[in-house]
Amino acid sequence: MRAGYIKAVLIAWLILFGVVIWQRWEISGLNDANKSLTKQRDEQIAITADYEKRINSLHELDTKHTTELTNAKAEIDQLRIDVINGTKRLRVKAECPKPEANTSESGSNESSARLSEAVEQDYWRLREMIVENEKQTLYLQNYINTECLAN
Repeated sequence: MRAGYIKAVLIAWLILFGVVIWQRWEISGLNDANKSLTKQRDEQIAITADYEKRINSLHELDTKHTTELTNAKAEIDQLRIDVINGTKRLRVKAECPKPEANTSESGSNESSARLSEAVEQDYWRLREMIVENEKQTLYLQNYINTECLAN
């Protein structure tokens, strides 16, 4: 009977020892998984911080160029209004041919050359387009320097 009791205790100890070894193995695997997940989390936090930094940089870039474009368009609109009101004049460098007939008055009754309304509107639109293209080009250059070449 005593031999049966010792055998049972020995089997119980072996089972307990096996369970402890198995639990340590499981805990070790869980610790490895925890370290891996912690590393992945930290990498994602760093990536998110980098994205936020880049987004803020692009937002500042966009705000700067949008403000510059808005100000340039406002300046063109104000110039247009000033020309219409007569407070400023639109001057275009041009060469006018001399009249072939000699006159004694030398053009004292002539009015100054003016653009037609359609040509003047085309001028203002072309000026707006030039400013828009210039600002868009500057924005794209800054975007490339900030996003493509900096990384």
